[in-house]
Amino acid sequence: MATPIGNAEDITLRALAVLRGADAIACEDTRVTAKLLARHGIAAPLLAYHDHNAERMRPLLLERLRQGDAVALVSDAGTPLVSDPGFKLVRAAIAEGLPVTTLPGPSAALAALVLSGLPSDRFLFAGFLPPKPTARRRTLAELGTVPATLVFFEGASRLAPALGDMAETLGDRTAAVAREITKLYEEVRRGSLRELATHYAASGPPRGEVVVVVGPPPAEAPAMTEDALDARLQAALAGMSLKDASAAVAAATGLKRRDVYARALALAGRGK
Repeated sequence: MATPIGNAEDITLRALAVLRGADAIACEDTRVTAKLLARHGIAAPLLAYHDHNAERMRPLLLERLRQGDAVALVSDAGTPLVSDPGFKLVRAAIAEGLPVTTLPGPSAALAALVLSGLPSDRFLFAGFLPPKPTARRRTLAELGTVPATLVFFEGASRLAPALGDMAETLGDRTAAVAREITKLYEEVRRGSLRELATHYAASGPPRGEVVVVVGPPPAEAPAMTEDALDARLQAALAGMSLKDASAAVAAATGLKRRDVYARALALAGRGK
């Protein structure tokens, strides 16, 4: 049986029981998991399973499962299979009819959503945004009209520019930046996307892992003057193609894409 388990200080009694009974424990970093096991007096063979060796290790783990071994998959932090290669192992086990269960650990994405104070009845976890600005804005433009709170993972070094792109593409929505969630030095900063972008641009990248939570779009698009639309388009055109800028502004304002594109053409000197 395969059992994904979150690796955390507040590990459950059930998780400890599974680890004690496991024939093998697959983990991201054997050093991290070894400390957890030593703390609780657990001795079990550790096998590294991560992005760099998953293709090679997955068949070996599946073979052990076929032989009836109990294999526990442990993440370094947070809930297993969320932004890690564990889902491929679970998918393969399910495809072969092998039993799988889960003992989730703390989830930074869900904890940040709860602490943000933003609507949690409908939300979309979008993982990591692309690191390059153009691709990041394109992805944000696609998400701009989703009627839900958005949850992202983000690298600390890219936080300020990512928040700036969110403000330009999604509009200046209410947001929260949570770092080191479920850990000793957790911190949550709330404000508008522009306020948060300004803060982190001035203070520098925060330490630790970061989750960004962005409120849903307004129910109705606010009235927009032509001058305001032109200002948005000019700002977007400074770093994006005409097509991407039009899509981003349309997503942020709720205006029809064809109308925004026509105005962008005019501003770019290509309209009639």
